[in-house]
Amino acid sequence: MPNPTAAMLVIGDEILSGRTRDANMHYLAGELTKVGITLGEVRIVSDDADAIVGAVKSLSDRFDTVFTSGGIGPTHDDITADCIARAFGASIDVRDDARALLAAHYKRAGSELNEARLRMARIPDGAKLIDNPVSVAPGFTLENVHVMAGVPSVFQAMVASVLPTLTGGAPLLSQSLRINRGEGDIAGPLAALAQRYTELSIGSYPFQKDGAFGANIVIRGTDGAQIDAAMTELAALFPE
Repeated sequence: MPNPTAAMLVIGDEILSGRTRDANMHYLAGELTKVGITLGEVRIVSDDADAIVGAVKSLSDRFDTVFTSGGIGPTHDDITADCIARAFGASIDVRDDARALLAAHYKRAGSELNEARLRMARIPDGAKLIDNPVSVAPGFTLENVHVMAGVPSVFQAMVASVLPTLTGGAPLLSQSLRINRGEGDIAGPLAALAQRYTELSIGSYPFQKDGAFGANIVIRGTDGAQIDAAMTELAALFPE
């Protein structure tokens, strides 16, 4: 039985402009691998409501679960919560439990829970809050979409809150072999190996060092015995 599937939607003009380098995709991919959930697609969209709504609908329909990153802060361009509500036809307003979390936090900090900060308490109807032990402002889950902050420390804390609630599969295992030959020399035997091990993923990642070409071959799958067998064949095909 195949593992559950996931997608990630990264939201923000700052990512597309190159001003900010996204670290959340790399982290999420590693965490999902550990619990046997296959990350099948990562999409990046700008701070455009129609683009966000369209992407949420598409990914939600095609994957078991969706993680979003970015756009749930206090500023005018933080529109993700409204877009998620729109995508699922839900109303959205300040919710009492989210307001209480923020009010207690800003009281402890000696700051005012002003109108801008109160935006972070706007939660779509029917959503479940995602705990944020770093900066208190919650994320939320609506249907199969988990809406999280873009700040890496907060995103990681929210992922830790959500993952135990999901059903995983068999953890993805991998082994690699460095082959000091160009891809053109190894392509044929590698394709034949892939045809014999259809349940495994066999990837070739080329490199060049000191004028010589080579490739790192990575074999992935959930069956450790099959991976071992494929690696043994691979090593025999290209002895050093």
